[in-house]
Parts: sequence; C-alpha cells; structure tokens
Amino acid sequence: MLGPVVIAILYIFNTLIDVYLFVVILAVVADWLIAFGVLSLHNQLARSLVNMLSALTEPVFRQVRKILPPIGGFDLSPIIVIVALNVIQILVNGYAAKLILPSA
Repeated sequence: MLGPVVIAILYIFNTLIDVYLFVVILAVVADWLIAFGVLSLHNQLARSLVNMLSALTEPVFRQVRKILPPIGGFDLSPIIVIVALNVIQILVNGYAAKLILPSA
C-alpha cells in the first residue's frame, strides 16, 4: 500500500538530485569556458546564464569551501558536491528499497 507513494516520492527526489547535478556540471563548464576565453561575459545572454548558474550553485559551493578551501588554486568544491549528492542519492534509494521490500 505504501509502495506506490514511496516510489513517486523517490522519483521526484532522484529527478531533483539529477537536475542539480546537471546544474553543477554546467556551472563548472561555464567557468572553464570563461577562464579559457571561449565565453565572454560581455554577451548579455552568457552573463545571464552564468549569473543564474552561480546563484544556484555558489551557496552550496561556499559551504564546502568553508571546510575545504581551494588547494593550489584548484577548487574541489564541485567535485565534493557531486560525490556528496551521489552518496545521498544512494543512501536514500537503499533505505527506500528496504521500506518497499522489507525482505531486501
């Protein structure tokens, strides 16, 4: 009886995590494109996209940077966020599977 509700909630949770992972990857790629001069912030559309990605990712990256500052100019916060989100997703899916299938 509880199974379909848990599956629906789990689907929404996994979709949100996947979308945020995609946003993190886009933010990293955009930063690289800016750093290598491929993307110019003089372009209004590019600036809007970068500002949106920064607004979505920077609060989370900032929390990670408090614990692990950039090492040698290399920012590890996107990698830490991606790994942490994947671990959270695996744990939640595992506990949901135990809730749906008690014998698992």
